[in-house]
Amino acid sequence: MTATATTRAANWQTHFFSFWTGQAVSLFGTALVQFAIVWWLTTRTHSATVLATATLAGVLPGVILAPAAGVWVDRWNRRWIMILSDALVALASVVLIILFVLGAAQVWEIYIILFIRSAGNAFQYPAMQASTSLMVPEAQLSRVAGFNQTLQGAMNIVAPPVGALLLQTIPLQAILSIDVITALLGIAPLFFVHVPQPAPRAEAGTAGAAARPAFWPEMAAGLRYVLAWPGLLLLASMALLLNLIFSPTGALLPILVTKHFGGGALQLASLDSAEGIGLIAGGLLLGMWGGFRKRIYTSLMGVIGLSLGIGLLGLLPANLFWLAAGAMFMVAVMQVMANGPIMAVLQATVAPDMQGRVFSLVTALATAMVPLGLLLAGPLADAFGVQSWYGIACLGGLAIGVAGCFMPALVHLEDQAAARSVPAAAVGAPALAPGETS
Repeated sequence: MTATATTRAANWQTHFFSFWTGQAVSLFGTALVQFAIVWWLTTRTHSATVLATATLAGVLPGVILAPAAGVWVDRWNRRWIMILSDALVALASVVLIILFVLGAAQVWEIYIILFIRSAGNAFQYPAMQASTSLMVPEAQLSRVAGFNQTLQGAMNIVAPPVGALLLQTIPLQAILSIDVITALLGIAPLFFVHVPQPAPRAEAGTAGAAARPAFWPEMAAGLRYVLAWPGLLLLASMALLLNLIFSPTGALLPILVTKHFGGGALQLASLDSAEGIGLIAGGLLLGMWGGFRKRIYTSLMGVIGLSLGIGLLGLLPANLFWLAAGAMFMVAVMQVMANGPIMAVLQATVAPDMQGRVFSLVTALATAMVPLGLLLAGPLADAFGVQSWYGIACLGGLAIGVAGCFMPALVHLEDQAAARSVPAAAVGAPALAPGETS
């Protein structure tokens, strides 16, 4: 073990959890605002298409900016990327506050604000995930992934009912101001916590390690890195299809509550809280258990269970709303099992100085089909009923999860060495042919 690794193993809890606590506070404010904006759109329009478009506005930056953001995360100081990204999100909330104070807020303006907030997150998320792998010992990454899901679950439990209560007592602009305050509290620890930086790779043919290739060759190197890892490429393709069918179910949830179950803000909040409880339960389970020895089996099990939970949630009769909370709990637990192990595999396998690009590329591929799913799901739900998409998602997810168990490249993802063996100087090399390894 190197001196750097020894230091990280000895001191990682103090540095990481100071950073983690700041992000938890910021996440709480974001969850409050998200609930308030979604409910404002729901009560103002009662349209599945509007909610799908709003979700689309929040997804597009991840598709458009993620590949470039990954290069910048690997080139720039990750601490400042997270600080500036959080600041951009807070600034967007300030603009929205002003619009509501003036009584001038329109649906199209909400779309723009959601787009800007998502653009900030497109930089913050890969910077945070790439930093985690350098702050946390490899043996602890699966558990940290589980605890991250627990944090998300705790926010989902607390934020929706608090948001529903606040909507009945204070104006929306006051709720938005909470997001600004929590964003500042999330930024503050970043000025004091050490965020490690990976050593830059040298450009092919240069002697100094500090010499960096140009922007576009670095982006191309990240793409080749993914293409040279068959299991990762297959995983990204499956994630693309799963996001196509699963993402609209979250966007359509307010319409399912209001039009099918005949509920209101408190009913929607109760489902969000049930999801939060499920995320905590799943995160604690994954944190203590760690999953199967082959972590991909844990993820495929999660996909199958998630599909069944979505089918149950969407196809329940209108008089069985109490069962919907149980279905939401199941969806959340299985979501943790599907997502947590995959991030641990990537953090443990991908070279630290490539993680920003790889995480961003995988994220971009996984979210590239979300806009299409939202554009399909909104009008279809308005025309045939919101439950129709939940049935489609259930059947499609089951097919993908079961098929994945019989794909050797995916099952043996953790055994493949392609991602580790791409030469450091390959940034200037020609792209690998399909099926070729370095």
